[in-house]
Amino acid sequence: MRIAVVALGKIGLPLAVQFADAGHEVVGVDVDERVVELVNAGREPFPGEAQLGDKLAELVPAGRLRATTDYGQAIPGADAVVLVVPLFVDEATGAPDFGWMDGATASLAEHLSPGTLISYETTLPVGTTRGRWKPMIEQISGLTEGDGEHGFHLVFSPERVLTGRVFADLRAYPKLVGGLSDAGAAAAVAFYEAVLTFDERSELPRPNGVWDLGSAEAAEMAKLAETTYRDVNIGLANQFARYADRVGVDVQQVIEACNSQPYSHLHDPGIAVGGHCIPVYPRLYLATDPDATVVRAAREANAAMPEYAVARAEAVLGDLTGLRVVVLGASYRGRVKETAFSGVFATVDALWNRGADVRVHDPMYDDAEITAYGWTPYHLGEPADAAIVQADHPEYAALTPADLPGLRLLLDGRRVTDPAAFTGTPRLTIGGGEPAEP
Repeated sequence: MRIAVVALGKIGLPLAVQFADAGHEVVGVDVDERVVELVNAGREPFPGEAQLGDKLAELVPAGRLRATTDYGQAIPGADAVVLVVPLFVDEATGAPDFGWMDGATASLAEHLSPGTLISYETTLPVGTTRGRWKPMIEQISGLTEGDGEHGFHLVFSPERVLTGRVFADLRAYPKLVGGLSDAGAAAAVAFYEAVLTFDERSELPRPNGVWDLGSAEAAEMAKLAETTYRDVNIGLANQFARYADRVGVDVQQVIEACNSQPYSHLHDPGIAVGGHCIPVYPRLYLATDPDATVVRAAREANAAMPEYAVARAEAVLGDLTGLRVVVLGASYRGRVKETAFSGVFATVDALWNRGADVRVHDPMYDDAEITAYGWTPYHLGEPADAAIVQADHPEYAALTPADLPGLRLLLDGRRVTDPAAFTGTPRLTIGGGEPAEP
């Protein structure tokens, strides 16, 4: 097949590589000229994705994968077009911002050939594939969805992978598909079966592989539901953690006890919930189900955790004005160089609001990158009054007070540091039940 992949980001590029590695001709289109140049040179444009660099170095010289900024070179004649264009959410209102996706959809529709299968993998509010993309593509292309070889097929098939392990996740998890017609769904099932292979998983209710959910709406809801579940679960864990701090109980022991039987699956609490997915998709769900009070309450609980952590530090140290407080970790999670919805932003703001002298450290970012965010870089070994662990980078597991001279308080928001290493130095965790008092 000839396959076009629209948007070569941290999900789109590994998908394009996966399709090419399965023996197909792949053209990726991206608006970023730097990304296109690096891909065409066989080099990975971002770090941290297992196997990506090696696969690019093999597939690009072999002529199986190339990139372009021109939709006119990528879309015409494609058997399938897969879109992984970012969908943004307005911070203030929580409403989805379709700007980039509208632009990409219009561009592909202008160059669409009859008989093409179009699959959206970007997570969407329920009803978007049928209610927004179908009429837009039909109007611009002049083709009719579901009209066999003379029109096009449109489906939704959500990406379900984590950056850093995309290729492994593609094998591990069923590929969900939802069409607007039986013929479209069948075409999508055939397509994904031709480009993916799956691990055997005997515990699943049906064989691992491509699962047709019966409609685009069901597939849209499935992706929102599985991610919103995590946000709600973490929100509950965070509320348990805050209560545990009040009553002097270690919530981690409580959670381990609960999860020792098969009907409890409590997640871990922490200083923040970040990334492109967990803090965003509940808002997309709420966009079409505003009465989901449980979802809304969990999102509010999780968004409040950075402020709660800083308040815990303030309870120990008193007035933070002028104190040098180091935020350890700009990334939203360990081992990932990405700040999307990272807790670092709210943590820094909460400290600034209290007059602290805030510094930021992250082993994956250099000084120039830290400075570009408007923060002052910190280097281990420099004086610090307090430190707040925001990201669970493995490097922080080896921290000692010697790395933070003058340290009066460590607040480990991820439970990544070694308690024994900080004997004699006040150390707080989220839900550890330690007394937060001078």
